[in-house]
Amino acid sequence: MSRRPPQVPFVNLSLQHQPIQTEIEQVIREIIQRGDFILGQALTEFETSFAAASGVKYGVGVACGTDAIALGLQACGIQPGDEVIIPANTFIATVIGVLQAKAVPILVDCDPETALIDLTAAETAITSKTKAIIPVHLYGQMVSPAQVLDLANRRDLIIFEDAAQAHLAEREGYRAGSFGKAAAFSFYPSKNLGCFGDGGMLITNDAELAEKMRTLRNYGAPSKYLHTEIGTNSRLDNLQAAVLNVKLPYLEKWNRDRNEAAQHYNTLLEPLKQKGIVPIANRSSSGHIYHLYVIRVTEKSPLAKPSKRIDRNTLQEKLARDGIQTGIHYPVPCHLQPAYQNLGNRGDFPHTETLCEQILSLPMYPGLSNTQIEQVVRAIGRSLNC
Repeated sequence: MSRRPPQVPFVNLSLQHQPIQTEIEQVIREIIQRGDFILGQALTEFETSFAAASGVKYGVGVACGTDAIALGLQACGIQPGDEVIIPANTFIATVIGVLQAKAVPILVDCDPETALIDLTAAETAITSKTKAIIPVHLYGQMVSPAQVLDLANRRDLIIFEDAAQAHLAEREGYRAGSFGKAAAFSFYPSKNLGCFGDGGMLITNDAELAEKMRTLRNYGAPSKYLHTEIGTNSRLDNLQAAVLNVKLPYLEKWNRDRNEAAQHYNTLLEPLKQKGIVPIANRSSSGHIYHLYVIRVTEKSPLAKPSKRIDRNTLQEKLARDGIQTGIHYPVPCHLQPAYQNLGNRGDFPHTETLCEQILSLPMYPGLSNTQIEQVVRAIGRSLNC
């Protein structure tokens, strides 16, 4: 017996791909005919175009977002043993990137309303060994550039942005990736700008840093068979770059669609706040690109009767029965993962730990209809017995 497809899927990539399928197929055929699969024309074009769209001069395509962090930190001059401050509330790739650069990740807690790094906690964590801070632009919303720049300037820190979820996000006149020394992006298929596999990029305004990054990604060789760095093999394939080239001109429209969908969610969910359903706060207005639309299932409402309170996991199960797919980003914080328990103990980052138990990501993608959003919110209301 086959399982019925969800009425409202969590992600529907076909809505993006079907209208541009002919364009994508054409550029793939062109690459096959030319035979330039590695470090070819399409990659150079995409590096230039994406960097310009992000407001910087240089882009260097790599195999994935994790490599963009690891190699990018090395290109920025981070040395083994240097401390790098990162939020505890992030995907594990941020931690892995720091560790692969042989640096020491120092976790700090997050703001419970925005889920972004708590910069007051970050300043408290600075030591004589601290060399960099990684503001993670989470769910499509940037950390305040003004506040990060103020902290970094006062404490002499490198800013390395993790913008894996923030393609062309904006805040305070900056685009994601444009205010730090460098920034890392991922082009995983479900990202706002996604390829057909893994892919990543470092962007920067620093010509020397970009050149070093190109060397590191290509076996440490600035030219063929001359190895000046201990590098690796991490290159964005030409086929993936060609797909991204086709999709990039549509990205701003897709981001606007996401933001408009989020505003509809916000309006419909407003009455449910008194029942403990609280969307993650948007401090960026239209600059938030909503890679994810995340709510908190809390127990703080004074008007919510205990008999009608519901936890996140139960709500997720009830929505699934109604044909609505959801996600959790992320259910286990980095410091409580079995492989990374040396990064902290339970209770060290209380806001992060609480969020991990409360957050629920609702369906969000370009093409998500108002009717589907209304269906999701009605199902949440029914689950709360509203």
